[in-house]
Amino acid sequence: MRRWTRSSGESGAAVVDFVLVSLVLLPLFLGLVQVGLVLYVRTSAAAAATEGARFAARLDQAPADGVVRARSQLDGVISDRFIEGIEARDTFLDGWGVCEVVVRVRVPPLGLWGPGVGLTVAGHGIREIGP
Repeated sequence: MRRWTRSSGESGAAVVDFVLVSLVLLPLFLGLVQVGLVLYVRTSAAAAATEGARFAARLDQAPADGVVRARSQLDGVISDRFIEGIEARDTFLDGWGVCEVVVRVRVPPLGLWGPGVGLTVAGHGIREIGP
């Protein structure tokens, strides 16, 4: 029976293979994590905008109350330095009076370079009408 032996020319080849494979896999992995971060922030901002709009659409609330509610929903989820602005206003959508809350956030880049991703999401709540 013959034993397999490594020739002296192949010593250190595993290190080179690891580096070459890492050059491809590391950016791919970081890109997937960045996409996950963007989706997480977008979903959180949309939920906060919707909650703020529903809260502000109540009979005894003003649009400014929706801004406060949306900001409280984002506390602990997104750092304040990445929240670019929250606005609320009363408007009409398909003939219905609604309160609209718009949240603008910036998702930071994951790596050492590259621009952040700006996101704008809006939430709507149908305005309650008193008797």
